[in-house]
Amino acid sequence: MEPDKAMSPSSASSYTSSIHYDRRLYQQDIAGSIAHARMLARQSIISKGDAQTIVRGLKAIEKEISNGTFPWKPELEDIHMNIEARLFEKIGDTAGRLHTARSRNDQVTVDTRLYAKEAIHDTVARVSNLQRALLDLAQANKDVLLPGYTHMQRAQPVLLAHHLLAYFHMLQRDKERFQECYRRADVLPLGSGALAGVPYPIDREFLAKELGFARASDNSMDAVSDRDYLVEYMADAALCMAHVSRLAEELVLWSSQEFDFIRLDDQYTTGSSIMPQKRNPDFAELARGKTGRVYGNLMGLLTVLKGLPLTYNRDLQEDKEGFFDTVDTLQSTLEVMASMVGTMRVNPKRMRQAAEESYILATDLADYLVAKGVPFREAHGIVARLSVYAADQGKLFKELTLDEYRRFSLHFGQDVYQVTLESSVAARDVPGGTAPSQVEQALAQARGLLAKADTG
Repeated sequence: MEPDKAMSPSSASSYTSSIHYDRRLYQQDIAGSIAHARMLARQSIISKGDAQTIVRGLKAIEKEISNGTFPWKPELEDIHMNIEARLFEKIGDTAGRLHTARSRNDQVTVDTRLYAKEAIHDTVARVSNLQRALLDLAQANKDVLLPGYTHMQRAQPVLLAHHLLAYFHMLQRDKERFQECYRRADVLPLGSGALAGVPYPIDREFLAKELGFARASDNSMDAVSDRDYLVEYMADAALCMAHVSRLAEELVLWSSQEFDFIRLDDQYTTGSSIMPQKRNPDFAELARGKTGRVYGNLMGLLTVLKGLPLTYNRDLQEDKEGFFDTVDTLQSTLEVMASMVGTMRVNPKRMRQAAEESYILATDLADYLVAKGVPFREAHGIVARLSVYAADQGKLFKELTLDEYRRFSLHFGQDVYQVTLESSVAARDVPGGTAPSQVEQALAQARGLLAKADTG
């Protein structure tokens, strides 16, 4: 197109149109309109007969959309105008009474708040499903030992169940954040009008009750321009995806031949186009990769909002695509991860072997010397030198003779060979530690949290 040539009317219309993505709000839009019509009749702003006609027409439109026969018209720009135009076609001029005491500004935000509440409810349920998969895997392998890592170096032995419960608790915090977000989304904006309220005797308490909101908004200007609840969901989603991505990264590592800690089910791996032996962990990699997408959606909405004066501006049309994409991405990722964790197989022998073929009992040897009266810093230095010696000799700690131990400290005795992987984890018998007794309690506590969520 030449720089000085004006856009065609159809091109200009398509630029402002949102119907290709906001049509997913049809159920919320119709629910809001039905409640509004009933309120208008209850307050004698329109007749009960007109309200009944409007409600019947709206329900017929909802049925058309759900069964795929609704005649969408892109030139009408958005879901609200498409439904309103169809209502005129169905019931005539009576349709014009529906928009009394309402603006598209408060209409769109009631739609998105209703949608956000449903999305939060579904998201929390999917987080619980992933937690349940982790908990089941932990319970089934509660005696399995493996190395715990810092800096991707083998550090200390831990129980696999303890490791998996770390992700359980990350996800528990995610659920709590989403539940807090729900509380702030659970506010009715309808009745705010375009920005200043409406000059009709409306009943906002009735509307809130009809639509399932806890309360009505306090300020009409804030209500039509507030998108905090979308930002908050997207921020919570970004953090949840960060936790899921960390888990996905470990599944990628653990399923490699170098680790061989787990085997992912065939449905969650793919082959190579050229190397037939490959079992690529593509699903876990995609979960890791999609995290950046969710981060981007959050930054996009924050950028849209940062310079907007009160109240409504058309920029706010840009709130939905990123939000919808975040909901879809997070929920599908949670579903995939729950199934992937639930179907993977653990290799306990290899996990234990990785722990045994290392120097992860070094801290326990230092603690052994402390128990003999050696100051910890001195004990730390002794075991550091012992570790270097053992590595130079190509020996593990358990392969060193007592004479070799005693070259570094005469405090070493025959009981040094009682320092084992089992003794190491058992020694961490503090709340939150990896001792079997503590992990058993932690598993029961986690079961209780899930049961509470299921009944709450």
